[in-house]
Amino acid sequence: MENLKCVIVDDNEIDRLTVLSFAKKFPNLNILGTFSDSNEALNTIEKNEVDILFLDIDMPGLSGVDLRRELKDVPVCIFITSHPEFAVESFELETLDFIVKPLKFERFENTMRRITDFFEMKNKASLFESSIGGDVIYLKEGHEQIKVKLHEILYLEALKDYTLVVTSQKRHCVLSSIGLLLREVSFRSFVRIHRSFAVQKQFIDKINSHEIILNNNLAIPIGRSFKDNLKFLL
Repeated sequence: MENLKCVIVDDNEIDRLTVLSFAKKFPNLNILGTFSDSNEALNTIEKNEVDILFLDIDMPGLSGVDLRRELKDVPVCIFITSHPEFAVESFELETLDFIVKPLKFERFENTMRRITDFFEMKNKASLFESSIGGDVIYLKEGHEQIKVKLHEILYLEALKDYTLVVTSQKRHCVLSSIGLLLREVSFRSFVRIHRSFAVQKQFIDKINSHEIILNNNLAIPIGRSFKDNLKFLL
């Protein structure tokens, strides 16, 4: 299984260290950091490609639920909390699992199996290269394979667990995160400008402090953590 980047956020030190110790037992988990403060975690997550959030809910300042609302495009969120009454609300926020404390390793192991199944499903539905020339790819949409010419793709847009592959003629919805698509060799001509957007470099017409204008006059926002990706235009 691929290497998965995760972040742990819990204001209770014992609970935070418990999650950390369990996570370290899984070699495919790359732990980017552990945080007692949601705002500090948010700053780190916005600067990195994160696959999994392990979040407490009841925290001072920004709660775990609020943090998830800020980070809806992170593929997997696991809530670990002492408050089962938040379960319904949490699952409205694309939650893969909800664990009630105290956390036991057997329960965490079960969650890891769910995470593995989730990413395997996403990878099976992701893009693969076609052997028909160098400018043609196939996208899996449901049970169909749609042929798309790479040079016609304007931009990619993250939409929860899906990515919109947008051309001037059509929008293709693919069951794969924008991060996974951008790891494909076929998308090396794209630049990530926002947590939710990546554009094809050849279609960039103008750039200002907060957005990019494509050559069809479409404006796409620039995320503050991604401005360095645009230095090649300066």
